Amino acid sequence: MPPGISTLAADAPELSAANTGFMLICSALVMLMTPGLAFFYGGMVRVKSTLNMLMMSFISLGIVTILWVLYGFSLAFGTDSGSVIGWSSDYVGLSGIGITELWDGYTIPVYVFAVFQLMFAIITPALISGALADRVKFTAWALFITLWATVVYFPVAHWVWGAGGWLFEMGVIDFAGGTAVHINAGAAALGVILVIGKRVGFKKDPMRPHSLPLVMLGAGLLWFGWFGFNAGSWLGNDDGVGAVMFVNTQVATAAAMLAWLIYEKIRHGAFTTLGAASGAVAGLVAITPSGGAVSPLGAIAVGAIAGLLCAMAVGLKFRFGYDDSLDVVGVHLVGGVIGSLLVGLFATGGVQSDVKGLFYGGGLDQLGKQAIGVFAVLAYSLVVSAVLAFILDKTIGMRVDEDDEVSGIDQVEHAETAYDFSGAGGGTGSRKAAPAPADTVAAAAENKKVDA
Repeated sequence: MPPGISTLAADAPELSAANTGFMLICSALVMLMTPGLAFFYGGMVRVKSTLNMLMMSFISLGIVTILWVLYGFSLAFGTDSGSVIGWSSDYVGLSGIGITELWDGYTIPVYVFAVFQLMFAIITPALISGALADRVKFTAWALFITLWATVVYFPVAHWVWGAGGWLFEMGVIDFAGGTAVHINAGAAALGVILVIGKRVGFKKDPMRPHSLPLVMLGAGLLWFGWFGFNAGSWLGNDDGVGAVMFVNTQVATAAAMLAWLIYEKIRHGAFTTLGAASGAVAGLVAITPSGGAVSPLGAIAVGAIAGLLCAMAVGLKFRFGYDDSLDVVGVHLVGGVIGSLLVGLFATGGVQSDVKGLFYGGGLDQLGKQAIGVFAVLAYSLVVSAVLAFILDKTIGMRVDEDDEVSGIDQVEHAETAYDFSGAGGGTGSRKAAPAPADTVAAAAENKKVDA
């Protein structure tokens, strides 16, 4: 994601109607990803948590939007201060920006850049919610989003994309959010779940996805919206880089889905729908930082590696005992790390920049820079997120009561249920209860291991 670039007056760009329209469409596509994420996560939880999972994503649309207008855009993309944070009074409340004022060095208005970046800021905390399913108070979650966006996301966005940010100045490549979005959210998820603990019945009770069709719908919306997420991050397509990123997004996602399914078939004996959806998301995550630096053949490698390693990583929670409910750590953290590091291997030097990876004669220099970016963001987000969760847990309490968790968080937190089984045409009478939805073969295998 290119930051603002100063230009001489004689070389100053003019507003491009084509690029402006393209970026507005991309912004809308990225906004659609948050409801898509809500469906993806909502289908993966049990019936009694469906609405809560949807709301944990939707509330980010409200909270982060207001924070972004008030001060978030200024902190992330304002004038650099010490290479760690930005600030520009004109960006506070978006009140000092002219409607035709261009984002520095580009052909789109500042307003368009601001709203595009807003959609990234919205979905990043929503990603965290998948790790916390079934057990977090909604008010505590809303307050966590507020604090986390302020002290974690906005500063990290400045490090990675802001003019003067220390990771950007170092030369770390993150085209559209491998570090700032996915590693950031995945590390935060790990930090929070280590503080708040496991769900009641973790490793003992079946915790199957209640609606795999919803999961597939959500994955499809994410895949669709991700073209705006990735291709739009070049802020225009005058030089064809955005088009390459578009192609690489499709290619890597396909490769990751196939790799996940092949691993699943070999390891567990079946191709599952949840595996297909999760594999696709893993590929989308991994190509996000790297797609502007690699060729389509490199994108196949990035996707296949991510699909395989993320499929293996989701089982680590059973081995190490941390309750990452919907595999945010296994997919987003691991996928983000893989995609970011592979830039140092597969960068061709012929797309977004002339930087070359190890396999193209560039040596280990870029790989080292990528590793610094990966582990700096991971460590900062992990520690600060855990501290925020600890403070909230010791003050207002992060978790619902155990009885409320068992009975169902939807009814307790939202006074609603996702499905009305006793409504018109759904009489219960003496009919037998419908069987529970089938779990993935992988999860079933893990539960058998635990029971044994």
